[in-house]
Formats: sequence, structure tokens, C-alpha cells
Amino acid sequence: MTRNQVIILTITLAYLLFNAIAGIIYGKKAEKASRLSTEKKYFIGSRGLGGFVLAMTTIATYTSVSSFVSGPGAAGMTFGYAQVWIAAVQVPVVFLILGVLGNKMAIVGRRTGAVSVAGYLKARYKSDALVITTSILMVAFIIAQMISQFKGGATLIESITGIPFKWALIIFAVTVILYTSFGGFSAVALTDAIQGIVMMAGTFLFLFFVIKAGGGLKGIDEGLNRNLPDVYDNIWAKYKPGSLVSFWILVGFGTLGLPQTAVRALGFKNTKALKNAMIIGTITCSFILVGMHLAGCWAGAIADKTMVKTSDYFVPFVVQNIMPVGLAGIFLAAPMAAVMSTVDSLLLLAAVAILKDLYKTYIVRDNQEKIASYDKYFKLSSALIVCATGALVVFFTLHASKIIFFLNLFAFGGLECSFFWPLVGGLFWKKGTKEAALASSLGAVTVYILCHYFVKIAGINAVVWGLLAGGIIYFATGKIQNREPDAEVIDKCF
Repeated sequence: MTRNQVIILTITLAYLLFNAIAGIIYGKKAEKASRLSTEKKYFIGSRGLGGFVLAMTTIATYTSVSSFVSGPGAAGMTFGYAQVWIAAVQVPVVFLILGVLGNKMAIVGRRTGAVSVAGYLKARYKSDALVITTSILMVAFIIAQMISQFKGGATLIESITGIPFKWALIIFAVTVILYTSFGGFSAVALTDAIQGIVMMAGTFLFLFFVIKAGGGLKGIDEGLNRNLPDVYDNIWAKYKPGSLVSFWILVGFGTLGLPQTAVRALGFKNTKALKNAMIIGTITCSFILVGMHLAGCWAGAIADKTMVKTSDYFVPFVVQNIMPVGLAGIFLAAPMAAVMSTVDSLLLLAAVAILKDLYKTYIVRDNQEKIASYDKYFKLSSALIVCATGALVVFFTLHASKIIFFLNLFAFGGLECSFFWPLVGGLFWKKGTKEAALASSLGAVTVYILCHYFVKIAGINAVVWGLLAGGIIYFATGKIQNREPDAEVIDKCF
């Protein structure tokens, strides 16, 4: 290991350690300050997130290693400005998620005591089959998404420090699992806020040093014409129309069905915090996503593409060659922050699904002896589930060969097909029934998986067919049954 790699590794380890300590300490402090039950404090904090923290935790959960590594790498190696335009569709995501789901989810969550999306579905549809099905689907797709994130975190550490992939993966995994296990939602929200700031700083550093290394915008323009001669081709020349529509749905409209972002709507303090988060989140998201992809595209003017294996290695390679070693270590913290903030939220969701939505609801039930045991060992049980889930993901990650970008998008699509119509339809359509929700979720996922492997039409991603099928099933079933929800559902959910 070279001297520069030792310096970068030291900075990386210090950042990881800081997140672990800060997350655990803040999680304990927030727990003592709140009067909610231990379970609610662990899974949704104190329902007291302010606008800034809500914005940052939503952004940090949504953005991932693809936003900092694979996407910008694809822009610099292959797609040029077309990839930047593609990334821009994600700019209004925070505004969309909080604007559409925010108040409705918060009101229903407070009325019903729901601490998870599955908890909301239970209150809205009163269907055990739906809760069990969506919880199992969520855990399965969350594991798939975490594999891509763990792989991304380890790849970053490996490519910049020279540590073997296996050990890089263990270092990353232990850190995130540690503070998620012992800090819960409050720890995740705080570290997400820190990581949001770090991501903005990293985006600025990358933009600045790419422009400097390229000799200004004029020099970058000349370099792009030399290295990426078709860099100015319009989007339609790089992507089929079907691919564009698919991407806009997958990372835009469809994100309303992502449980890891929807659950943020259960934890904010008041309407003012929500509105502030929508504004702060949109501005920050614009800078990070467009800035990183633009810098990645411009980096194509100064980098030798033959020196990297895939787009996953492009950004780390460029950073090592254009930034002073200390700043390169600081920049590494930005994509690491994106990865960690996604992973911690997914780990917590997995724990909620397994411990609260499945075990407590269907095994503990109303048995007072089991309830006492559940409450007594809740923190230990949740920590063990987070650790076990993380260990399982580490095992699968060691055997994963897919490029991070595609693994992440596949899991994204699966989660959206599982939850979109039961969640969004349930919030806004009174005649959505439990049969409609269950059939929609299962039907959408089935169509999604089948189309992913067997249907290739005009570049359209399988998520389009899955969501389309799910919507038809949901509304057709509800119309055929033509049944109003009972009075309790109307009172609590509308």
C-alpha cells in the first residue's frame, strides 16, 4: 500500500468511525428525550424531524452509490451529456415524495400508530395476507438493493486504498450495521443529515477539480470532442424512447412506491417542517445529482478510459489522478455517505418488517406473556436482526457479479411494483379493497419479473409493464367489488 493510499484509508476509517459514534450517541440521546414507546422511538424516532433533517434523510436515502459512481461513470465513459439529462429527471423527487405522501401519511400514521409502510397497509386494508406478502417482498428486494450498495461501498474503498475487496466490504459493513443496530431511526436520520452535507461538499470538490484539470470549460470541450466524439448527440441518439420513459418512471414517478422513502413521511414534526424539507430537498437534490453527472461527463475529457474495468471504477480513478491526496480522501466520504445512508435505511426497514410487521403482529399477537418478553428484549432482537440481515447481504455481495447500477435499478423496480398501488391507491381512493391491493402487488411483481427476463420491447424497462399491470388490477378489482371501506378505516385513513 502506497503512502497516498494509507492517508486516504485513514481519512475513510475516521469518517466511518465518526458516523458510528455520532449515530449511537445521538440515538441514545433522542431515545431519552422522547416519551414514545421504545419500539416507536427505534423505528420512527420521536416524530420530531425538522425540515433540514427531513430533507437530508430523504435525499440521502434516495441517492445511492449509483448517483456518485455508476451514473457519473457512465456519463464520462459512454453517454456524455445524455446521461446528465437523464439524471435531471430525479431533481423533483423529494418534492414529489413529500408533497404527495407527506401530510396524508403523517396524519394516518398518528391516528393509527403505524411505524412502517406495512403498518399503514394493515390499518388501511385490514388484511393479514397483504401485510405478510408485502413484508416478504420488501425484505427480498431490500436484500437485492443492499447487495448493490455493499458492493459499491467496498468497491470504493478497494479502488482508492488498495485494500482487497473482501476486507473493504467487512470494514464498510461493520460500521453501518453497528450504528443502525444500536441507534435506530434517530441515528439513521442524524447520520443521513451529516452525509447529505458531505455529499454536497464532495460534489463541489469533484466539479472544481475536474474543471481545473481540464483547463476550464474550453479545454474540457476540446477534450470531450477528442475522447467522446458523440458527446453532444441528443438523448434520443443514446437512448431508445422506451428507455427514457422507463427511466423517468423508475426513478421519478415510481419512487412514490418506495417504502424506504415513504416511511420518512411518518417521522416529521409539523407542516412547516414538511414544506421546508420540500424546498431544501429539491435544491440540494438538484445540485448533487446534476452536479455529479455533469462533472462525470466532463471527466471524460481528461481520463483514459482504457485504465478502468467498468463505469463503477471510473470516478475513483479520476479522483486519484486530479485531487490532492487529502482532498481525495474527503471526496471518498461523499459516495461513501450516499451508500451508507441508503444501507442504514434499508437495514432498519428489514428489521421493522421482520420484527414488528411479521413477528409481533402474527406470533406475539395479544399474548401478554409474549408481549412482555417482546418489550423486554426488543432492542436486542432488533439489533440481532440488523446484524443477521447485514451478514446475509455480505455473503451474497461476495458472490455478486452484476454492475452496481443494474442491481440497484432491479431492486428499485421490484419495491415499486410491490408497494406503489396499495400505498398510493390506498391513500387517495376509498374504494381500494384488500383484495385489490393484494392482487395488485402480486400481479405487478409477477409481471415485472417475467418481463425483466422475457419481454424486450423498444427498450421499455419491465417496471413500466409491472406498474401498468398493477394499476389495472387494483382499479378493476376495486370497481368490480364496488365496496366502501368500513367506518373505522374512513375515520382513520381519510
